[in-house]
Amino acid sequence: MQTSSSPFRGPGGKNVVIIGPAHPLRGGGMTTFNERLAKQFQDEGHSVSIYSFSLQYPGFLFPGQTQFTDEPAPENLDIRTRINSINPFNWISVGREIKKLNPDIIVVRYWIPLMGPCLGTILRIIKKNKHTKIVCIADNIIPHEKRFGDKPFTRYFIKPVDAFVTMSEKVMTDLRSFTSAKPTKLVPHPLYDNFGEKISKEEARKKLTIANGQKVLLFFGFIRKYKGLDILLNAMKLLQNHKPQITNYKLLIAGEFYEDRKPYDELIGNLGIRDNLIMQTRFIRNEEVRYFMCAADLVVQPYRNATQSGVTPLAYHFEIPMVVTNVGGLPAMVPDNKAGLVAEPTAESLAEKIREYFSKGENYFMPGLLEEKKKLSWTKMVETILNV
Repeated sequence: MQTSSSPFRGPGGKNVVIIGPAHPLRGGGMTTFNERLAKQFQDEGHSVSIYSFSLQYPGFLFPGQTQFTDEPAPENLDIRTRINSINPFNWISVGREIKKLNPDIIVVRYWIPLMGPCLGTILRIIKKNKHTKIVCIADNIIPHEKRFGDKPFTRYFIKPVDAFVTMSEKVMTDLRSFTSAKPTKLVPHPLYDNFGEKISKEEARKKLTIANGQKVLLFFGFIRKYKGLDILLNAMKLLQNHKPQITNYKLLIAGEFYEDRKPYDELIGNLGIRDNLIMQTRFIRNEEVRYFMCAADLVVQPYRNATQSGVTPLAYHFEIPMVVTNVGGLPAMVPDNKAGLVAEPTAESLAEKIREYFSKGENYFMPGLLEEKKKLSWTKMVETILNV
């Protein structure tokens, strides 16, 4: 699918191809990131095309309900739905197609070793034009959930890449275990500023039918084991039992299950906290995002392990303080006692930090949050890609 022809290329502008998920794929943060990055390149006078997937995952490997969205395509973006991740003949044809375009720069996303053979083959073919430079934005090098073939697939992918951009020190460290010779730059994950402007808490809660007097914690995003929702559910029980008891804590869970939900339902029943939960366990559409964010007093990321998180720049955009766990790149993104609080990945620590947040109040954290927010620039990301 091609949503428009390639935009005007300004004087000195580069011809850029982004390889990664885009509309109509429902890729969550990565789809949003690629489309927002393409817009930034265009705004700075470069010509941009996104090569996305006609088949990203085989059906039996995809944990959600559907890989596609019925939301309208973003305006003025050249999105080409070409890549079949499991068809080697397709990899060859796509590689040849992009090679003929002779782009100045390829920006390729790497988030899971399963994509290593596909992307590695496409990049090798493109490189034969002796012109294109390939920059990888590495979301993960060592995946959260390990599978057979991870290391050889990643090595195969890395070889044709000229330079890397990471968004956390954790990914940088993982990358160095595969290659230390190629240029690598660390740049913070930019703001997700394309979901609309911040609205009042009252307006957001009215939209979601949430009472104004409640302390609302938000768990946002796909539900997977490594994201630690079960830890947060146990923390909710501790908050419920704490003396003096505060009865108006509510946990708003907004996101689709990407694994079996039965253990979570059983845990909720065993803990007796169902009345403290607001369950919106479905895919959250783009136009709904700001309501969920702005309805919250606090965003909680109870991850067991992490590289970086797209939820963090989303919370920064809507200016919602955070409690995150002390894993991966999260503490660097959310400085402790400044833009939020850092807990250990245990129910006891999370409950303690949530209580501490409400004892200090939003106004205590807002100056530090706004200071950190200024650092998360799309201009900085483009500049890093062009210079790395």
